[in-house]
Amino acid sequence: MADLLYDLLSPKTGAGPDPSSLEYLATLASRPLASLEATEPQSLAHASHGLLLSLQSLAKRSHKQIIESAAHHATLSTSLPALAASTAELRNAIPKLDHEAVRFSTTYNKSSENDVLARRKKALLLSRNVERLVDVMELPTLLSTAISTAPVNYSSALDLNGHIRRLHSLYPESPLVASISAQSDEAMLTMAANLILSLKSPGLKLAASIRAISWLRRVLPNLVLDGTSGKGHDAQERVLGALLLVCRLATLVNMLSALEPLRELADVEIGRQKTIGSGNVWSGGQHTEKYLKRYIEIFREQSFAILNMFTSIFPAAVVTMGDPLEPMPSALATFPLYLVDMLLETLRLYLPTVKDQATRDSLLTQVLYCAGSLGRLGGDFGLFLAGLDVGAEAEEEWVEVVKRHRALTGRLESIVGDQKRVS
Repeated sequence: MADLLYDLLSPKTGAGPDPSSLEYLATLASRPLASLEATEPQSLAHASHGLLLSLQSLAKRSHKQIIESAAHHATLSTSLPALAASTAELRNAIPKLDHEAVRFSTTYNKSSENDVLARRKKALLLSRNVERLVDVMELPTLLSTAISTAPVNYSSALDLNGHIRRLHSLYPESPLVASISAQSDEAMLTMAANLILSLKSPGLKLAASIRAISWLRRVLPNLVLDGTSGKGHDAQERVLGALLLVCRLATLVNMLSALEPLRELADVEIGRQKTIGSGNVWSGGQHTEKYLKRYIEIFREQSFAILNMFTSIFPAAVVTMGDPLEPMPSALATFPLYLVDMLLETLRLYLPTVKDQATRDSLLTQVLYCAGSLGRLGGDFGLFLAGLDVGAEAEEEWVEVVKRHRALTGRLESIVGDQKRVS
């Protein structure tokens, strides 16, 4: 029945029936005609009024959204063509993008050589090894600290220098390693200078000198010295031996120069003696005697210490090599002669001023003890004293002093021998 009514009332659109309309027509068909005439108009009016109120409430509550939706809907006519154009442009750009991607992957491939990739690899390598590089750059600072900061640690300094030299041999083309190696060489020069200064110390002991020479033996191969490079261990030992003698000689000269006030007084006495006539008796020489006594004491102590230190540190230097007439190396062969010449020149200049016989005998005996002391190390200069021109009766005076000295020495040797036999 509802279908017939729907076909009768609805226009011919070709579309299917509306379910809501069919449901309403079915409800009307099931009701009596009187009910439809009496209540249906009021029901329809009530429903229409309710829908009107709902629409008004919806319009009040959502009018802004509805207006905006309507405005956006109005722009669809222009937005959709723009979207289509952009889509077409993107579709046309995809092949070019694919080509650029292929070119990028080919250009910056890991297997290919590229400057940008090389710089990036270098930057990444630097980033990964920055801590190691910092450690390497701190090596010169550590080396300088080990050399200059008390307590001085020369062993650690030499180990650090050896490590730096190994790095330089492994990476000879590295500017950083070359710079660090140059700084290390400067530190080694400073260390060598400090060791040489220690050899000039007035109170240098044998143990300290042995340590200093042992450090210099390790430092010297790392230094470029004219005349020694590439000549082996013997040349190095000769250089060290000469260096030790020069440093100790400088110390001896400095200690003797401290006697300058006494020497000036002795020079004054020499001038006074020259002004006195030949008929007058010279009774001065007290200041000269003090100067000579102190001079001989310092000379005896230091000369014996120098030669003893040299023979203890360089025992191979006094062994006969080749020619038996040359038991000492060149450095030690002439050094005792130079020392003796210093002493004899001083005696030749100042001893004639001392006229008191007891004082002269005491000084000459002191010189003989000095000669005997050096004689224990192969530097006896007693024979040179006989030719020393210190006065008209110098030869007889030397003979008497030598006799007394030998007699005293013989008695001392006999006493020592008796004590040894008793013990």
